[in-house]
Amino acid sequence: MNNDEMTAGASKVNGTAVAGISGLTARTVFGTVAAPPGQSFALACDGGLIGAWLSEEREVDGPLLDGTDCILVPGFIDVHIHGSGGADVMDATPESLATISKFLVRHGVTGFYATTVTASHGDTLAAVSNVARFCRHTCSDAGVDSPVGARVLGVHLEGPYISGKFPGAQNPAFVRPPSANEFEELLGAGPVRMITLAPEEEGAQSLIEMALESDVRVVLGHTAATFDEARTAIDAGVSQATHTFNAMKGLHHREPGTVGAVLSDDRIYAQLIADGIHVHPAVMRMLGRCKGPTRTVLISDAIRATGMPEGRYDMGRLPVVVRNGACRLPDGTLAGSVLTLDAALRSFMAATGWPLVQAWPTTSLSQAQAMGIDDEVGRISRGARADLTLLDATAQVVATVVGGRVAFLRDQWRLLGTAD
Repeated sequence: MNNDEMTAGASKVNGTAVAGISGLTARTVFGTVAAPPGQSFALACDGGLIGAWLSEEREVDGPLLDGTDCILVPGFIDVHIHGSGGADVMDATPESLATISKFLVRHGVTGFYATTVTASHGDTLAAVSNVARFCRHTCSDAGVDSPVGARVLGVHLEGPYISGKFPGAQNPAFVRPPSANEFEELLGAGPVRMITLAPEEEGAQSLIEMALESDVRVVLGHTAATFDEARTAIDAGVSQATHTFNAMKGLHHREPGTVGAVLSDDRIYAQLIADGIHVHPAVMRMLGRCKGPTRTVLISDAIRATGMPEGRYDMGRLPVVVRNGACRLPDGTLAGSVLTLDAALRSFMAATGWPLVQAWPTTSLSQAQAMGIDDEVGRISRGARADLTLLDATAQVVATVVGGRVAFLRDQWRLLGTAD
C-alpha cells in the first residue's frame, strides 16, 4: 500500500471509516508538562480536543491509535509554505489548497499558513480571497465524511513591500513601496495573519503599526536593513525573521546587519530553511545556539515542485529549475525549496546534534508561540486541539492526527477498534 492510500483524503484510512479516535498510546511523549506512567491518553471526540490522561488499566471506548515504540509530539506547523504536490497558493483555487493540505499531513504537518509571493495586487487579493473561501468551506463541511488534511491557519504575505536590493526569488517587477490602501483591502479579503516586509523602506513604519493593530505578525525579510534599522523595527513590534540568512543584509563584525540583529535579540523568532542548501549545517548549528529551540522556527518555504519529479516549474511567474534537490531561477538564485518539515527536523537535528527531546519545539511550539496560538496548538495539554504527530525512532512520520481524526497512517495495523 502506498502513502496516498493511507492518507485520509476523506474520513477513511485504507477503507476504514474513522470519525475520530478515542485515544492513542505512545512510548514517549514530548510537549506536555507531565505524563503519567503508561503513556496512554484519550482524545475527546467532541470538538477534536485532547482529553485526560488514562491509566493502563482503563480501556479506551472507541478507535485507538497504537503508538507502540513511537514518540508523540504536537502536530507540526509550517508558517512559510507556497505550495507542494504540483499546487501553489497563488493558483487561487480551492483544489490547489486541498492538494497542499492533503500532501502536508503525510509529513506530520497539522496546520499551515498559506504563503503568497510578491505579485500584482489583483493576484494577491485573489489568493487571499481563495483562502477565506476555502476556510469557510472546510469549517462548514467538517462532518464524518469530509476530507482530513492540514488546516489552513491563515495567510502569510511574503511581500510585496520588500527591498529591491534583496528580492531573492520574488518577482522584482512587483516589488513596491508599502501601501496602506492595498493592505487594508487584503485584510478585508481574508485571514491575513503575517506579513514579511523590509522595515527600512519608506512607509514601512506606518504599515507595521497598521498590521500590529490588526493582530498581524510582522516579519522582517528580503531586507537591506542595517543593524540599527532592524533593531528599531524590533522595538516597533517586528517579531520574526523570514528564512534567516537568506535575502537579508548579512553579518559583519563592524556592521552586524539584519542577521546580527536577529541572532542577538531574544525577542525575535528566526525562521530557518534547514535543507542544507540554503544554510550550511555549521551555520544552522550557530543559529540553534543563538536562538535555542523555542526561538528557532523551522519552515519549508516549499514550492509546487515539492513531492514532484525534478524539472521545470514556476514561482511568482518566474521560471524555476529543480535539480539535485535545489530550486533555482535561471541566474542561479535559490527559489524556495522542495523541503518538507519532517525532513527539516531531521536535517536540523543532524546539524546541531540535538536529540528530539531538545529539537521538537522547532516544528510546533515555536511556531505556535510566534503566532500567538499556543493556547490552542503546539502543546499536548487537556483542552487543546488534538493536532498530533507520531514519529518513529528515526523521526519518520508514522501517523498524523488533525482535530482528533487520523489524517495519515503509515502502518494500518496501528488503528484498532474500527469496523470495515
